[in-house]
Amino acid sequence: MSQPLTPETIDNAIAAFCLKGSPLDTRPYGNGHINDTFLVTYDDAGTKQKYILQRMNHSIFKEPRALMENVANVTAFLQKKISERGGDPARETLSVIKTKNGENYFEDSLHNFWRVFPFIDNTFCLEKVENSRDFYDCAVAFGDFQRQLADYPAGTLHETIPRFHYTPSRFQDFKKAVADDPLGRAASVQPEIDFALAREADTHVLTDLLEKGELPLRVTHNDTKLNNILFDNDTRKALCIIDLDTVMPGLSLYDFGDSIRTGASTGAEDETDLSKIELDLSLFETFTEGFLKGCAGSLTPLEIKMLPMGAKLMTYECGIRFLADHLSGDVYFKIHRENHNLDRARTQFKLVADMEKKWKEMAEIVTRLSL
Repeated sequence: MSQPLTPETIDNAIAAFCLKGSPLDTRPYGNGHINDTFLVTYDDAGTKQKYILQRMNHSIFKEPRALMENVANVTAFLQKKISERGGDPARETLSVIKTKNGENYFEDSLHNFWRVFPFIDNTFCLEKVENSRDFYDCAVAFGDFQRQLADYPAGTLHETIPRFHYTPSRFQDFKKAVADDPLGRAASVQPEIDFALAREADTHVLTDLLEKGELPLRVTHNDTKLNNILFDNDTRKALCIIDLDTVMPGLSLYDFGDSIRTGASTGAEDETDLSKIELDLSLFETFTEGFLKGCAGSLTPLEIKMLPMGAKLMTYECGIRFLADHLSGDVYFKIHRENHNLDRARTQFKLVADMEKKWKEMAEIVTRLSL
């Protein structure tokens, strides 16, 4: 991803795909940090056709072929499900545009990997929860994603980032960062290190249940932030799940937990005033209600019971990743100020601690809503 993109490189990539009409305009689009994204407009007999062109970041996603096989297969499966229930597959899920050689992606002479999706018009994304109704609709959409893919053979999917939410592995990475301590930062963050080490037993709770066959392996999105859903401009309803790069085998609890981590906190992920950080139980209840509605009975009783653990564990896992990156010299997560990753880790740990204080209430909410 280091080589700069030239107009010629971009035009050559566009020309590799089966797009209708003649090109009118290409411009950078969105604010994503992983892939390079462009909005491409074509003129098709007087009608404007829009497409999303992306150069995939193969320094993060090291197997772009496998990634695109996942995306193509899952979206084709979803399109069939949506059509069967009378929905609009062109708007309710992504569609992969093939190259002129019939491939799901194009590799250029510089070994850039490109893909194209039709642009879904008349939609918008939310960067944060603006009201409880939006959060509820978000929850229904992610739950419905689980329901529609409940009979997809999850084991046939590739791991696009190996052990992405395998918390025991993340914990070992964290311990290594503490031991290596290349910048000598560990001594100044000992309370945070101690907090993380004290919860080692939590790290393998879910993976143990999976390995014993007590939790089912499912197709999971693994990055269920609010801004990975398109909302319809006219109805303001959640319409389409996007950013499918991390779709792979996992646990439904990962998707639930990451949404709670990002959407039910009372403060920003990098808030420096920790007094502003806690779990909003009202938003936790809102999301749980919507998620269970979207799942529509597709979750097992144990999955439902473990929803609070999913929320706690995804928050804790993100915290140790931020702290490990701080100790290692901020090599993975982008920072915009000194100690940025440390601030992020502290908010996650404060949220974990607040969940522990509210554990009984969280469990009671889940039990009541699942009856």
